[in-house]
Amino acid sequence: MTQPGPSLGGELRRTLGVGDAVVVGLGSMIGAGIFAALNPAARAAGSGLLLGLALAAVVAYCNALSSARLAARYPASGGTYVYGKKRLGAFWGYLAGWSFVVGKTASCAAMALTVGTYVWPGQAHAVAVAAVVALTAVNYGGVQKSAWLTRVIVVVVLAVLACVAVACLGSKAADAGRLDVGASDGAGGVLQAAGLLFFAFAGYARIATLGEEVRDPARTIPRAIPLALGIALAVYACVAVAVLAVLGADRLGEAAAPLADAVRAAGVPGLAPVVRAGAAVAALGSLLALILGVSRTTLAMARDRHLPGVLAAVHPRFQVPHRAELAVGAVVAVLAATVDVRGAIGFSSFGVLAYYAVANASAWTLTSAWHTRVVPAVGLAGCATLAFALPGLSVAIGAGVLAVGAGAYAVRRRSRCA
Repeated sequence: MTQPGPSLGGELRRTLGVGDAVVVGLGSMIGAGIFAALNPAARAAGSGLLLGLALAAVVAYCNALSSARLAARYPASGGTYVYGKKRLGAFWGYLAGWSFVVGKTASCAAMALTVGTYVWPGQAHAVAVAAVVALTAVNYGGVQKSAWLTRVIVVVVLAVLACVAVACLGSKAADAGRLDVGASDGAGGVLQAAGLLFFAFAGYARIATLGEEVRDPARTIPRAIPLALGIALAVYACVAVAVLAVLGADRLGEAAAPLADAVRAAGVPGLAPVVRAGAAVAALGSLLALILGVSRTTLAMARDRHLPGVLAAVHPRFQVPHRAELAVGAVVAVLAATVDVRGAIGFSSFGVLAYYAVANASAWTLTSAWHTRVVPAVGLAGCATLAFALPGLSVAIGAGVLAVGAGAYAVRRRSRCA
């Protein structure tokens, strides 16, 4: 008897519980960002780095609560693309989805190249492509396999970060005076650092994006998102304090590999190779979660024909958007094989903040009571402020990407009405 063919527009299987959802969020947030984000943030804010981290956490918390409320109401693949469409109109949902897919596809290629650089610098592009192919195959086999691999990656990365924190805080080189925020480079620097650090927190969106694959989403998602964010914040704060206490803001801002430099300065140079290996594993975790998120948003947009309808297929056995996953994997592999995009994705932070601005605006419409609108209002204002506090080039590229998406939407709508 022959197997049935793939079904277009089919639903995904709900298999993820609270623990699985938290792990997926942690795999996104405790990724390569912790190994690299502290450097540009310290360069922007100086000793105000910890203030920037706190501000990023407040905005992320507001966004998380808004996303959790929306995901419980609309537990479908696509995240803010779905929320914007349902609450604000088709255009705003499309714009959120466009910024997410374009920005995160570039981020996927960047993470793949980061893996290649750590594993085999002389063959970074080849290793990057191999990583994309392997993780796409894992995702193709079902979201439970992806969650299992993410759990292993999170455990490894947390163990490495714990070693870094213990080595630094227990070192004679640690000086609490370096944590003094009085020497901050001003409000502008703190805001810019917060915008850069916010990008590292944004992984909790993956939980909402996988809403169609979560069991009892009205209960699971509102619990999983704040829990994952809280754990990530605690880890980031602990590592930031440890590294800053050893290196100080100036040396941290100049460090090419902040965590590796910190353990060397702490007198434990033998730990540096372990940190580099941990960074490679963390980048793999980020890449795995990114491919998951982009493929689910691609599925949602394909269902509405904003992307080719053939990408809306759901595999009858594995219950995954297999064509969307293969398409995303293919595009990322081509980018990773041919272009070094690590220095050209500053617009991703702008795009992520625009994405969450739509989420907060959508959450604002869920109720008319002023006390329940405080959180989305703070989140929306925070997203706008941090977006335009980013470096000018990042703002320009991000705004350009949004403009291209809006133009494409207008052309498609005009052609349909003709």
